[in-house]
Amino acid sequence: MNWGVVRAYMRKEILELLRSKMIIIVYILPTFIIILFGYGIRLEVTHARTLIIDHDQSKLSRDLTERFMHSRYFDARLFRGTEQEALHRIKQAKTEILLIIPQGFERRLLHGLRGEIAAFVDGAFPIRGETMSNYVKGEIFHAAQSVAPDLAPRITLDNRNLFNQAMRDEDAIVPGLFGLILLVAPAILSALLIVKEKEEGTIFNFYASPVRKSEFLLAKLTPAFLLHSLNILILFLWATWLFQVPFRGSFTLYWLASELYILISLGIGLLVSIVTRTQIVAIVLTVIITIIPGFLYSGMLMPISSMSGESVIEAHIYPVMYYNHIVYDAFLIGQGLDAPKIRLYLLILTLYAAAILALGSALMKKELR
Repeated sequence: MNWGVVRAYMRKEILELLRSKMIIIVYILPTFIIILFGYGIRLEVTHARTLIIDHDQSKLSRDLTERFMHSRYFDARLFRGTEQEALHRIKQAKTEILLIIPQGFERRLLHGLRGEIAAFVDGAFPIRGETMSNYVKGEIFHAAQSVAPDLAPRITLDNRNLFNQAMRDEDAIVPGLFGLILLVAPAILSALLIVKEKEEGTIFNFYASPVRKSEFLLAKLTPAFLLHSLNILILFLWATWLFQVPFRGSFTLYWLASELYILISLGIGLLVSIVTRTQIVAIVLTVIITIIPGFLYSGMLMPISSMSGESVIEAHIYPVMYYNHIVYDAFLIGQGLDAPKIRLYLLILTLYAAAILALGSALMKKELR
């Protein structure tokens, strides 16, 4: 290994990054993604537009209406029109929930009979619709229990949320974005660094020179690795300062896992650069093979444990699942290396990084094809 050659190549790469302004990709893209998706993705439903038609006009129905009106989950109001008009408002996307309290509702309950409330929920988006249905059931249950405890089951539920006590979307979404950001940005940069040489013809200087393949790859990937290593700290600051996400684990473990993950991402970019010849094709291919699995198999929107069949296999093929598990532990749980799964996933990331970089190095030929 000729370290003088490596240093010269690295100096050239850094100057080229500064001159071509590709360094903007390194820092602007990750910040843009975390701010855009950190504020944009919301799993909690608040201020659902709700109409209530009260045919009963009893104490229980009025109390139920007041609960909906004073809940932050609903923007509720009494509706004086017909049921058909209210349903039409749902079709027009002007209302999301319609509650119809029938006449004699409270009287039937107090006489030990079944009372029914009609609830119409906009289910165009299933997850949102299911969430709103659960909110409606909870409000009705508490209203019935406050009027007459015998109306509700004689069970006291002491519910406590672990790890994300406030149930904030930011605590769940922002750490999950780390796996997406550090998969996409380094891969795009490493792919462009080599494909750009092909497109401009300067790759022939490497083919004709006595520089070894290992020296060339080390000089190409090291600046990208060092630049993105700073993003580990930048993303951490965005999460803890801007989004107020708690950090309960080991910063050393988080940093080590992130560095290994960046190496994997650089290896993916290296593989893309081998099979492509133009920068636009490299960008499109890199985005396809990083963003899609970054969303689907990160555990950010859908838990891996809820998947089945081929989706479980695919989730275990991509490295984002392993990395995000460590990130979520570092931010929300704090077990660290005491957890056997954390140690296993850290080992998998290490082997993954070594394998993908070795494969990229083996497939790259120092010859004209």
